[in-house]
Amino acid sequence: MLSKIVTIGVYGFTAQSFFLALQRAGVDTVCDIRRRRSVRGREYAFANRRRLEMELAALGIRYVHRLDLAPGPELREQQQRIDEEERIAKRQRVRLSPAFIEAYQRQCLGLFDAHRFVVELGDDARVVAFLCVETVPSACHRALVAEWLSRKLDLPVEHLFPPIGP
Repeated sequence: MLSKIVTIGVYGFTAQSFFLALQRAGVDTVCDIRRRRSVRGREYAFANRRRLEMELAALGIRYVHRLDLAPGPELREQQQRIDEEERIAKRQRVRLSPAFIEAYQRQCLGLFDAHRFVVELGDDARVVAFLCVETVPSACHRALVAEWLSRKLDLPVEHLFPPIGP
């Protein structure tokens, strides 16, 4: 039975600190909500689908991909245009635009059945981590998913951050 929701981004983590953060949080299931399951840059190769799945399996952590929770191209382009207008680089963004939030809630979360999701995870899922790339949860749709599920299922949410310093 699900007892906690966790969110984690890729940026700012090393492979070692990323997998250690998941283990310390007690994550048994990673739910990847990226449309493209790869990340540019050699330092983030650990988060590319095949490597990620292999490492999680070695740690005994289940991997699930939910394309239905990934924002579509139009929605991503909308946020990108707003970032450009505000002269904010994607990795520097600290919040999503109200327009993105409203559209994401309508297009993705409006169709998402929280209770069915829990049933599909199975009884052995205790702590699920929603994975995307941004460092700051409020700059990423994973926080919207976590907050929505938290309200629907009355579960706590923990956001995992990369370690500070060397």
